[in-house]
Amino acid sequence: MRRRSFLKYLVLIPTIWIIGITIFSFRTDFSSISRTNNDIPINVVNQIISVPSLVDRIRNALPFRHQNIDHDHPSEELIKAHEQEREMNAKVQIAAPEVNNHFDRNMSGPGEMGNPVRINKDKLTAEERGKMSEGWQNNAFNQYISDLISLRRTLPDVRDPECKKVEFHPNLPETSVIIIFHNEARSTLLRTIWSVLDRSPAHLLKEIIVVDDFSNKEHLKKMLEDDIKPMQKVRLLRTKKREGLIRARLTGAYDATGKVLIFLDSHCECAEGWLEPLLDPIARNPKASVVPLIEIIDDGTFEFKATPIESIQVGGFDWNLIFNWHVTPEREMKRRKNRTDPIRTPTMAGGLFAIDRDWFEELGMYDPGMDIWGGENLELSFKLWQCGGELLCAPCSHVGHVFRRRSPYSWPKDINVVRKNSVRLAEVWLDDYKSYYYERINYQLGDYGDVSDRLKIRERLQCKPFKWFLDNIFPEQFIPGESLYYGELRNLGKINVCIDSQTVGHIDRPIIGYPCHGQGGNQYFLFSKNNEIRHEEKCLDYAGGNLHVPNTIVTLSCHSMKGNQMWFYENNMIRHMSGYCIGLSETNHRAIQMTTCDASNPYQKWSWKKRLDKSAHTY
Repeated sequence: MRRRSFLKYLVLIPTIWIIGITIFSFRTDFSSISRTNNDIPINVVNQIISVPSLVDRIRNALPFRHQNIDHDHPSEELIKAHEQEREMNAKVQIAAPEVNNHFDRNMSGPGEMGNPVRINKDKLTAEERGKMSEGWQNNAFNQYISDLISLRRTLPDVRDPECKKVEFHPNLPETSVIIIFHNEARSTLLRTIWSVLDRSPAHLLKEIIVVDDFSNKEHLKKMLEDDIKPMQKVRLLRTKKREGLIRARLTGAYDATGKVLIFLDSHCECAEGWLEPLLDPIARNPKASVVPLIEIIDDGTFEFKATPIESIQVGGFDWNLIFNWHVTPEREMKRRKNRTDPIRTPTMAGGLFAIDRDWFEELGMYDPGMDIWGGENLELSFKLWQCGGELLCAPCSHVGHVFRRRSPYSWPKDINVVRKNSVRLAEVWLDDYKSYYYERINYQLGDYGDVSDRLKIRERLQCKPFKWFLDNIFPEQFIPGESLYYGELRNLGKINVCIDSQTVGHIDRPIIGYPCHGQGGNQYFLFSKNNEIRHEEKCLDYAGGNLHVPNTIVTLSCHSMKGNQMWFYENNMIRHMSGYCIGLSETNHRAIQMTTCDASNPYQKWSWKKRLDKSAHTY
């Protein structure tokens, strides 16, 4: 009996010893793995930041990437450019520590769940009021409020219930998110980055590339570097001089390694489920570019304002080549089978969009001859459609954006940047329709540089004419060639006074008299064949009221129903369907009013250019 017990212990002891060794070995390996992921030395992490020659080397590669590419027989220069990119990527692909996304949230904190934060300014101290004013001045939004809100605040799930039932493509591509900033407020920049990290499936987010376009604010130097060190997959690049949005985005694009590029502004917040709806159409058609539903983050209270899926608008443009919003056409609503299906949009706002990296490169990316920003969104929109791609809005993807009412940045004073960019766009993509834009700038094209390389891209891709775009993608667009009169409306009683729309953004204001400047803009009007006096998408509207009183004629959205917007232009007089005429006050040359028609009164007469039959283009 004792012998049998001894044999049991003899077998049991080695077994326990083997199990103990195995457990100890596993714990040692696990501890080693944990240290590998989380205890990266500071000097290694700093390699993410220390890329002093990166931007110059990318810039040197730029000319080669825009040549007419022969993939079977690449040029020596192109091969060299690709080698440079691989070398640069090898230097900056440094893993960052893991991030614990399961942190405790203070659900009652300021701005949580996207709620507004309101403060009575009168109850602030003088120092606090000064900080609030300084924040508005530096950023054109309420930085004081933004700084009170958590960098990882909660947002409501604003998706339509149907969006939660959508089945996405089984093989969605990895994405590189590119965020450009210049002197951005610390809180809005970091909140943008954290919203991407916290609300993106890990297997779909390959990296976040944050490009500093030569900021000079102290909080965007060492402090920012410390801020992003604990962030997984985030890399910071810095330009060596001010490049502007367009070339800074090119810098980020050339450094990206993801299959899809997503560009975001630096004051955004991605909502729950934002990423998959952007990637799904691209997985099905690599030549599709996709924009999210851009929600408004209030610039004063930082309230996250959601848009119902049935109220989605699409992008358009006016003949000043400025982006604008339009109600989704009925024809597009009928084309879609489901309310969650992507919506075709003629143009994009430009700040937020996704595109396949190879397709973006094939299209010539952005025009590197454009400066700072302006026009690049329309240039990309037009060539997407004209060159065989498509531009879609994903109604299930929601990204908030702080819409600022002014730009807080300074621009070069010796050149009209937006005009230069728009002329380059017109020369390459608008064909003869470019004359409508040139009329608005009085044919003052300025020095817009060489566009021959961009024309070669259009030729290589066998892109369609702009008429095809208007006929098939944006048939709702008003064609100025169908108008009867165009240009400035100059008063014959006070020869240097013109009608001015005073239009500021989307605000409708009464028309006034203003010194003629010959620059088009607010003083450019068209007389349509439907008897409308149009200022782009706005029409002069008179709803009645007292005569000889200013501020009764306003610009409102054209409704094509005549009535208040029906006018006649005969013998230099502008007569409303009510029987009254537009006149300039003889004593106040800023006051334009409705008055009893008097053919002998020169203050009721206006000169207007008649469009000749040969220029009434239909193309």
